[in-house]
Amino acid sequence: MQNINEIDELVKLISKLPGLGPKSAKRIVLKLINNRDELVKPLAKSLADVYKNIVRCKICGILKSNSIECNFDDCKIVEKKYNKICVVENISDQWSIESSNIFSGYFHILGGTISSVGQKKEDLLINSLVERVKKDNIDEVILATSATVEGQTTAYYIQDSLKGIEVKVTKLAQGLPVGGEIESLDDGTLFSAFKNRSNLISNSD
Repeated sequence: MQNINEIDELVKLISKLPGLGPKSAKRIVLKLINNRDELVKPLAKSLADVYKNIVRCKICGILKSNSIECNFDDCKIVEKKYNKICVVENISDQWSIESSNIFSGYFHILGGTISSVGQKKEDLLINSLVERVKKDNIDEVILATSATVEGQTTAYYIQDSLKGIEVKVTKLAQGLPVGGEIESLDDGTLFSAFKNRSNLISNSD
């Protein structure tokens, strides 16, 4: 195979994407090269637009346009009012739950777990979660962290952080396999996990 630096670099970058290895990356690069006008140009523009305009909200963690200014008193991302917050580790978890139409409420994306590599409690959006619960009159916080050791550790820490606040805290229960990650679950398993979620603390009684 002819060594071309630009192609080699593109293959390396694409192979870093989830579910793709060097062979798949090479097929994708070849497809792009053979369809320059239909794929490469619009793809390059879309990537540039996302890089320039899309960021994570520093309060709730969901993706938003950087033209939208958000604060605790006036959320411009989700204009409808809810009384529940579903806490997940990553944006992919949010998308999985949204696509299943199981949950209707706010999302709060932590950005990882406490024990994950390179993550500290201070790096996660736990303090802003507590602030949202206080300011938005939230009735229930649903902890939808994964059933891994890291996910459970993070859930316990959040549970402890919410003690003393008048809010019901629940955790996804039946249907969530030990070691399972939210984004890999099918809709039926997610439905069972939400429907049978267990009560952890209820400070409202």
